Amino acid sequence: MQTEQKIPEGYMRNSQGHLVPVDLVSDIDKTRDELVQEIIADAERLREQMAAFKRGAMADLSAFVDLSAEKYGVKMGGTKGNVTFMSFDGRHKIQIAVNECLVFDERLQIAKKLVDECIHKWSEGSGAEIRALVEHAFQTDKEGKISVGRVLGLTRLNINDEQWKSAMQAVHDSMQVAGTTTYMRIYRRVGDSEQYEQLSLDLSKL
Repeated sequence: MQTEQKIPEGYMRNSQGHLVPVDLVSDIDKTRDELVQEIIADAERLREQMAAFKRGAMADLSAFVDLSAEKYGVKMGGTKGNVTFMSFDGRHKIQIAVNECLVFDERLQIAKKLVDECIHKWSEGSGAEIRALVEHAFQTDKEGKISVGRVLGLTRLNINDEQWKSAMQAVHDSMQVAGTTTYMRIYRRVGDSEQYEQLSLDLSKL
């Protein structure tokens, strides 16, 4: 791991990585640098506080699930998700959601070949529209990834063709869970209504 070189006293490093004597740096540049560094330091401390809050809250909620399960003689263990915790007065709630990250294995290419064969044998009238839909579904992004949502959209098409059904089965079989992401969302009731608003911890939404 490469460590950052210590800046000698009396110098400042510019954006090109060059050391510049402090006396040659304008007062406005120094003031701007101090302001940016101060805000960044505050932001890093806040980020650590938010991370500690999330870790603590998740641990407490997980422990509560275990406590609740013990009342019924059940040991939960493992990952706990997709649970809602409601305050007694119903004005506040916390939702834990576990989302799976889905990817496709090599069988997706088999599905694509079967789909291409289907389009080739169908009439040109309907084939052109479906081909455009298929090409869009199998299009990769800048990172070379295929959209799970777009591909699954093909499986919802009501096409009564055995080869097409085989292709859609290959799509389902090619799906693999690459990992999970756990989200914690906090809500409070809006006045006396039945609606809830999320307490955003995103700086851009505050």
